[in-house]
Amino acid sequence: MDDFLLVVAAFLILNVGAGLIRVARGPSPADRMLAAQLFGTTGVAILLVLAQATHTPALRDVALVFALLAVVVSVAFVKRGWVRTATSMEEENGGGEER
Repeated sequence: MDDFLLVVAAFLILNVGAGLIRVARGPSPADRMLAAQLFGTTGVAILLVLAQATHTPALRDVALVFALLAVVVSVAFVKRGWVRTATSMEEENGGGEER
């Protein structure tokens, strides 16, 4: 069973590699953010699978911390993107002034 879990972990690492391609080619910041979410989710899954395969409960704690950090990163991205979108809309409208 441990060998199967290690194969699953290797497959998840390949999934992260596919996400790296999306980050490099991503046509929009939203695509890059989704790839970053993929990294967070897959990283947590890898840690949980390795914790089960190696019988190391401390990896579960690390996976919990990574899950919380992934949420914080996504909230920070949304706040940053929202401000940038509002700023660019104001610049397109002439700073909010009527012409």
